[in-house]
Amino acid sequence: MSGLLQTVRRRPGDALLTLFAVLAFTYLFVPIGYVVAFSFNDGRRSNLVWRGFTWDNWLNPCGAPGVCEALGNSIRIGLLATLVATALGTLLAYALVRYRFRARGAINLLIFLPMATPEVVLGASLLAQFLNVGASLGYWTIVAAHIMFTLSFVVVTVKARVATLDPRLEEAAADLYASSAQTFLRVTLPLLLPGIAAAALLAFSLSFDDFIITNFNSGNTDTFPKFVYVAAARGIPAQAYVIGSAMFALSLLVVLAGRLLTLRRGRP
Repeated sequence: MSGLLQTVRRRPGDALLTLFAVLAFTYLFVPIGYVVAFSFNDGRRSNLVWRGFTWDNWLNPCGAPGVCEALGNSIRIGLLATLVATALGTLLAYALVRYRFRARGAINLLIFLPMATPEVVLGASLLAQFLNVGASLGYWTIVAAHIMFTLSFVVVTVKARVATLDPRLEEAAADLYASSAQTFLRVTLPLLLPGIAAAALLAFSLSFDDFIITNFNSGNTDTFPKFVYVAAARGIPAQAYVIGSAMFALSLLVVLAGRLLTLRRGRP
């Protein structure tokens, strides 16, 4: 204890920084802790007040009407939007870094517009477009909207990876008589995979979590965020907390797995 006090007296700035870090992490993780705790609440129809501990919610995560259907929609929409956005975004990012062409600067600027535009404006604009072309709001309008706004994040993420690649590797492949397609598939693409994987995870997270744009363009189709928003008025069912806790645990496992893989390769 005395050693800790001496350290605080010698380096008050470090102690203050540590205190701020602890407060920041507490602020971030208290809501997550609340979600995990109330996933075990015996709340029955309402989950606003703690009524006792139970395992029933985890044993029956689909007990609340519509929650698993909404979750399935979110997962399917997220996977489809991620697949399309990652494929298109990777090709676009590669072209923007490796090639010089007209309007390249304008395209770079336009890529950032969906990221800078408020979601409520973006959602309303997409709704107006869908209505003008006579599209029926539902599953496919959500997919189209999610591809549109996740594409920018994929391009920016993969661009950063492409910019770090040494072009001499591709030149060496060409010197060994590899075609452009062979060079891309056997040299460039494997080197881009970490950036592509990061972009895909980011795109899926944004798609799965989105509420504002989805709410404008979903029609009668429910997603998990929309289900939670509608249920909040009468108390979010404990099964929604179970699903949220499971998604958080899955995300944490993915991050830890990536970190362990990095450490095994000997990178800092």
